[in-house]
Amino acid sequence: MNSSKLHPIFVLSLFAVIGLTGCGSIQSAAEDDCKNVGWQAGTKGYNDCVKARIYERKLDYSLPPGDQPSPSLL
Repeated sequence: MNSSKLHPIFVLSLFAVIGLTGCGSIQSAAEDDCKNVGWQAGTKGYNDCVKARIYERKLDYSLPPGDQPSPSLL
């Protein structure tokens, strides 16, 4: 295979890895936040805390309603 066919595959793989890593970091950060507050893993309060923190973090990283993403230079 020549390099022109490998380049798009490499770029798509790189974006997939970055995307999956980002999801894991939100989850682990939410878990760390709840553990630091004093919740014990596996309890109902801990699970509710994690869900709430994930929701808050997703809101922090989402675009405001009606806002359109700007074009990328890539």
